[in-house]
Amino acid sequence: MGNVTFIALRRLRAPLILIVLVFALSTLGLVLIPGVDAEGRPWRMTLFEAFYFVTYTATTIGFGELPHAFTDQQRVFVTAIIYLSVVGWAYLLGSLLSLVQEKAFQQALINRRFRRAVEQLGKPFYLICGLGDTGMTVVRALQQLGCHVTAIDKDERKIQQLEIDGLSNATPAIVADARSPETLTAAGLMKPECKGVLTLCNDDEANLAAAISASILRPGLPVIGRADTPATASSMASLGTFRVINPFREFGGHLARAMRAPDVYRLITWLTSAPGAYLFPSSPTRIPAAPGHWIVCGYGRFGQEVVAAVQRGGFTATVVDPAGPRIDGHHAIKGRGADVAVLDEAGIDRASGIVAGTDDDAENLAIGIAARRLKPDIFIIARQNLRSSRMLFTKFGANITMVPSEIVANQCIAALRTPLLADFLDAVRAKDDLWAYALSERLRAAVGNETPRFWSVTFDRNEAPGLIAVMDGPQPVTVADLLKEGGSKTAGALDSRSQPLVLRVLRATTVHEMPAPDFELIVGDQLLCAGSAMAEASQQSLLQSPLASAWSLGDRMGPADRPWRKITRALGLEK
Repeated sequence: MGNVTFIALRRLRAPLILIVLVFALSTLGLVLIPGVDAEGRPWRMTLFEAFYFVTYTATTIGFGELPHAFTDQQRVFVTAIIYLSVVGWAYLLGSLLSLVQEKAFQQALINRRFRRAVEQLGKPFYLICGLGDTGMTVVRALQQLGCHVTAIDKDERKIQQLEIDGLSNATPAIVADARSPETLTAAGLMKPECKGVLTLCNDDEANLAAAISASILRPGLPVIGRADTPATASSMASLGTFRVINPFREFGGHLARAMRAPDVYRLITWLTSAPGAYLFPSSPTRIPAAPGHWIVCGYGRFGQEVVAAVQRGGFTATVVDPAGPRIDGHHAIKGRGADVAVLDEAGIDRASGIVAGTDDDAENLAIGIAARRLKPDIFIIARQNLRSSRMLFTKFGANITMVPSEIVANQCIAALRTPLLADFLDAVRAKDDLWAYALSERLRAAVGNETPRFWSVTFDRNEAPGLIAVMDGPQPVTVADLLKEGGSKTAGALDSRSQPLVLRVLRATTVHEMPAPDFELIVGDQLLCAGSAMAEASQQSLLQSPLASAWSLGDRMGPADRPWRKITRALGLEK
């Protein structure tokens, strides 16, 4: 507010001074110049009458000559007043038009609106630094999950994209440098409602600076940082950053997993997808089994991770890159992957697959087209860098299209949904295909093909007061009891589409994966659950209400004289 007022007063100082002088001199002149009343006696205006006349004359309202007709001297002076006021108002209006078109003033207004919007946020929100493809994907996913967001980006076009996508009303955003602690503070970093910071800029320096500011200003606040280089990742990790995501390393890990354990890759991809995404078919196109030969086009930071992943998968690799033979430790060919002669030299006739992994989407599509023309059945993995290229990559139909920005965004969403989910996904990555396929089928039976909802529950009096109230009965409460419907006189097991799935139980430092239905629960257990929205609502009813717990658990609740048993019997809700 102070900046807006200061800029306005500074720009309008001269015209405002002119208007004040015109009014002051006009008022003084009318007081000093004598007039004549109706009887011909000398008469002078009072200071108030003169100011009143100047006011309605200078604003072009013009009531007339009050209270008496003017003399010629007064009329000459009033004529001069009129012209002076026209000049003054024209100068002021021109200055106002110039002011509203000034970039500094417009930015000050935007900053004021942004600060007010942030101040009015009374619900938990996340602060996102960077609105590139990754940041925009995260904003959409968080809003689908019902989370509030504030955003910072130094590119005005990225902020305008929020308006184009219809997200501006729900996402306060500002054009600013995320490296500035003042900017982070203005975006709500110090508000208790801020539940985390995501540094997703395309600049490692900006991401590191924002992470440092957040860790110093709000110690213990979860920070998820994007780091494109190992040095930045190491620096972020030393800050105690909640999660550091290297898109190129994640890409390499996805590729290695797809080669080594395709069902694990399929499950991880599904579970980390944005809300509303669908599980791809049960039998996706499988990467050719090792041994074999791959061609990797592009050997930047991304290409290095891909080559390492290919070799971990048991394949040999030939690198195609403009640097050519200067690539140490690998068979390398100098050239472009879209060049037919270069692909022939790289051994495409014996290659199991090709990775189009440059940082240019057009080049990657050209590589895929050339490879498919030479060998129609070759397995193609294409890197899509820009969200705007989605239509082209979808139409081309590579066997696997990997989008680094979506990989990073999905990792962020998985980490933010519930802390237990990120640890569970890390455990899934170490499992085999058989385990992953069995879990994916159980989840499909529970929720269909849509990405399941995840939630965590701590068995204490804050999150599960209803169930805690009946946990001292003679029979233990088990995982199977959570699969019953609360709040119904005919409580019983839920149908498969409405049944939650308990994925993990954390008891102190001990982790129990996929607990059996007869697994006994105790106070303090932390559960990670998955299922549909209906399953979550039913479970919450069971956990929160002692009456719902009594309905669901029935005669196992112990003595018949317990208060909730008396209530249910009196209401006729218990047999």
